[in-house]
Formats: sequence, structure tokens, C-alpha cells
Amino acid sequence: MYWLELAGETDAFAAREAATAAVGVDLLAPGIARTGGIDRARVRRLAYTRAAHEAVARTDADVDAAVAALRAASLDRAGSVAVRARNVRGTAGVSTETAERELGGVLVDRGFDVDLDDPDHVLRALFAAGPRAEHDAVAGADGSDADVCALGWVAAEAARDFAPDPTDRPFFQPGSMAPADARAYANLAGAAPGRTLLDPMCGTGGLPLEAGLVGADAVACDAQAKMVRGARRNFREYLGSPGTDDSPDWHVARGDATALPLPDDAVDGVAFDAPYGRQSKIARHELADLVGGALDEAARVAPRAVVISDRDWRAPARDAGWTVDAAFERRVHRSLTRHVLVLRRGDVAGSGGVSTEMSPERE
Repeated sequence: MYWLELAGETDAFAAREAATAAVGVDLLAPGIARTGGIDRARVRRLAYTRAAHEAVARTDADVDAAVAALRAASLDRAGSVAVRARNVRGTAGVSTETAERELGGVLVDRGFDVDLDDPDHVLRALFAAGPRAEHDAVAGADGSDADVCALGWVAAEAARDFAPDPTDRPFFQPGSMAPADARAYANLAGAAPGRTLLDPMCGTGGLPLEAGLVGADAVACDAQAKMVRGARRNFREYLGSPGTDDSPDWHVARGDATALPLPDDAVDGVAFDAPYGRQSKIARHELADLVGGALDEAARVAPRAVVISDRDWRAPARDAGWTVDAAFERRVHRSLTRHVLVLRRGDVAGSGGVSTEMSPERE
């Protein structure tokens, strides 16, 4: 078993993304989830998980209880150690300094040497209290109160190797998506080495760029020639020349999202950020026709998709043959809340957010 140390402020969304790298993700407390197994390489590519920790013990969010649990735990490690405690979002009334000192004392009593600078192993102590998130697509996200200390050895940490902020890229347009969000949506759409992700409305290329950075091949298109040229500039800067050395293969072309020049089942996943309400007419399409047509085409070329917009497109998604696995509302700022749909094609069995090709480590 592993503890997942979540990032961001929306635990249900973070847990859903984490399920692309872990099995049976279950929310325990604010910022903490558990899982029965992880794929370490995929954990390193997550946007809204800080780290995964091999479980040692779980108790109440109390330093004395954590010390007692550690004393009773089986510790199958050798070498130097350090303790890092965190009061998740300030929800637990504990002193992390006291927790680190007391838990470190237990480890010394058990024969470990403490090395705060370069330890062989790091024991993480996560303290959290308060209501869990509420969401019907994430196990344990039921809104009930929790009071947890999760003790675990750090097993894998997220690299957070996103592309630079959009304003720092060679090509930028206002409204570009934050890199962490683009990474999370690409992960939810199945981006991974050996897979291909399509963005049929790529804009400046943020979504497929993050897919490429996690090792997926990327296919992108946009109706505007300016966006196609700009996305290519960004891809060359951060992904290199397509298909060379260790770079992923990538292609950017001008195209219509409602009439893709691709054969059936050409890609493994689709992700797109639909035009928002202020852009009520796009090229020769009305917005509803554009999104509906894009959903139809996405279902033709891929078994899974993620759609982001300023409104809920669930009805058109179902009309296009998609099953809605999860729907989230994510506040960006006062005047914008993003609606996120995680979709699978009706002929594809559900996997609870976990790829059926994944073989997580169970240690």
C-alpha cells in the first residue's frame, strides 16, 4: 500500500489524475489518498500529486499517536534516514518540528543513523484533518470528516518538469492554459510513452506539448494558420525535431476538428480545450456545431477523451457515443470556471481512471 501526497486544492480532481499512475485510489483526508500499487515512472509525470510513499502506518493526526504507531511498525530498511513532516494545508493542530524530532528519535532508537542532508531513506509524516472532498467519481470522496496521520517511506516524487509558463514560450496568446493543468488533462487522456495524443483545437499547443514531455507522440491541428505556425515553434523549442533521438514524434497541421484527416482509431486519446462563450462563432462553425462535431470525430479516432470548456458539454458527448466517467468544475478565477469531462467511448470497458495496459508495482 502507498500514500499519495496530493497537490493543488481540488482533491477529487488530483485523485482522478493520480489514478492514471496508481490502482484503486481512495481519498483519506484533505491532500492524502491511498492506493494499492503505483507505476513509479508515471507518478513522476503527474501534475497534481507531489509524491507516493510506501505505507508504514496510519493513525490519528496526533504526534503522540504517530510516535506510537512508528514504534510498533515493522521497518524493513537499512542505512541513514530523515523525517519530513507536513501539516497538510494547516488542517491539523500539530507542530511539524515536534513531529520530526519525536519520530526521528524513534528511528534512532531502532538503530538508524539520521542524515538530514543526504539520507538513504526519507520518512514522510502527513498530518491532515477535516472534510474529504465530495465527488461521485472518486472513491472515498464523500464529504465525511477525517483525521489522519500517514507515515510512509518516499517511493516516488513528481518531477514537475512542465514546459515554461505560456508567456515565456516563443509563441504566446492570451488565455493559454497553465502548464500543470495541461499536464493533468494530457495524463487523463492517456498520454504516455508509446501512445499518441491528439488535440484537434491546439491553439498555442499547450496540451499536446505536455503530452510530448511525458513521452507520448503528439498530433495537433487548428483552424487558424497562425496557431499552427506558433504551435510548431513551441514544439521545436521544447520537444526538439519530431522523431529524432529521444524526442517524441509530433505533427501539427491546419485542419477542421469536425472533419479530421485521420483513419478510425488512429490515436490513443484526444484532449481539447473548446472555445469559450465569448468566441461564439469560430471559422465556419457555430460553437455548438463545432464542439458536437469534434466530439463525433474524437469518438471515431480514439477510445478516450478529455474535454475542457467554460460550460458543461455532457449532453453532446453522450450524443456522440461517449460515456462520461467523471465531470469536474475547476475554478480558474472569479470570471472563469472550467468544466472538465473525462470520457470513454461506449464500446470500451471502464477502468476507474486506470489504463488497462498499466502494471503498477506492488511492493
